[in-house]
Amino acid sequence: MNPSKSPLPTPTSLGPSGRTHIHSFVHRRAHITAAQEDALARWLPQWSVPWQDTPLDFVQVFGRQAPVVLEIGFGMGETTRQIAQARPDEDFLAIEVFQAGVGALLRQIHEHGLGNIRIIQHDAVEVLQTMIPPASLAGVHIYFPDPWPKKRHHKRRLIQAPFIELLVSRMAPGAYLHCATDWAPYAEHMLAVLSDHPGLQNLHDGFAPRPAWRPQTKFERRGLRLGHASHDLIFAKPRSSHDVS
Repeated sequence: MNPSKSPLPTPTSLGPSGRTHIHSFVHRRAHITAAQEDALARWLPQWSVPWQDTPLDFVQVFGRQAPVVLEIGFGMGETTRQIAQARPDEDFLAIEVFQAGVGALLRQIHEHGLGNIRIIQHDAVEVLQTMIPPASLAGVHIYFPDPWPKKRHHKRRLIQAPFIELLVSRMAPGAYLHCATDWAPYAEHMLAVLSDHPGLQNLHDGFAPRPAWRPQTKFERRGLRLGHASHDLIFAKPRSSHDVS
């Protein structure tokens, strides 16, 4: 299938669970370079996982047994590539809906010879509902999701209690959840939602310092120069009920 001809999802859809959910993204016409188009045509079949309505076998997907980290919304893939390159003993399943970002990451996978990244180009909620087996993820990265700053758009924010409930069900005991945002009101919202979930523990007192293994993106560095401080949150799913404070 030509990826440029794939159907665009509507702002709301009926997921495999039979319940509607509001997408946290809206497709807009975005510029895509010739290099990104070329990467999509050449490498998407090799490094992507097509949408399916049954759980994945991670060993079959990656060709080995290794911890799997899910990244939701990788943008142009710069951070994804750097983390995967620095952690070769882990596998990274990266979700993104935008063509330009998928093409950019495919190009980086090829140029750096990375075999531990696979891409799913589909809505993250539906991927979690049907493709990710329960208690299977070693970690989850959600970096700089759209903050939807206008109050009437807050319902589109990805980090909401029902989504976190679904996400935690896919995390293995001991798995971590690492979020980051440079929008202060969204950071406070994230902290409240994650802190309220009984199946998660905050590994820090409030916000976390940025771990050395999360590189700063060009967008983030530009924001810092403009005074937009980034906020990291690192939570974990306890290994047993006795670990919950």
